[in-house]
Amino acid sequence: MKKLYLLLLVFPFALNAENIKLPTPVKNGGKPLMEALNARQSTRVFSEKELSANTLSNLLWAAFGYNRTDKRTAPSAMNKQSIDIYVATKNGIYLYDAKQNELQMKVKGDYRKQTGMQPFVGSAFMEIVYVAKNVSDNNEMLYADCGFIAQNVYLYCASENLGTVVRGSVPKEKLAKILGLSDKNRILLCQTVGYKKIK
Repeated sequence: MKKLYLLLLVFPFALNAENIKLPTPVKNGGKPLMEALNARQSTRVFSEKELSANTLSNLLWAAFGYNRTDKRTAPSAMNKQSIDIYVATKNGIYLYDAKQNELQMKVKGDYRKQTGMQPFVGSAFMEIVYVAKNVSDNNEMLYADCGFIAQNVYLYCASENLGTVVRGSVPKEKLAKILGLSDKNRILLCQTVGYKKIK
């Protein structure tokens, strides 16, 4: 039983394909900002090694978690917080609920390769899908808001020696159907995250 608990703690996606309650994120430590900026780069060669539950929780909090009661780690136009983060792993696609600090199962199955067109897509532990909600024709700040979040992911990955790359080549209509999105939602970008493959 103790071995099973340790396996679930380190590899939460191996045995659990339902909602996943994430550990409390650690909000200190990591590389100093200037070192993280110096280390920031895009990666396109990944290993299949899984992220621990703690690392995943820290990464998602850094991306767009709450650092104050109603404010988040990335700014958004008029504080609308209009970006949803979907996480695709080998077991399914989850919606990140920052308030509850959990991943909510949306679609079972491995759809990582369906999040992009490049040959490396689907080879890393996870693919992030950034989705704008309550979209209006005059909302020109959505990509800027998305970019702030994606840069937070870049800096976290640089701090923790993870690999990542933002991708604009996304089969948006096909992926929107997989996610069951409405006309009020719009897929903006995707971002691959995982451990770098050592050559």
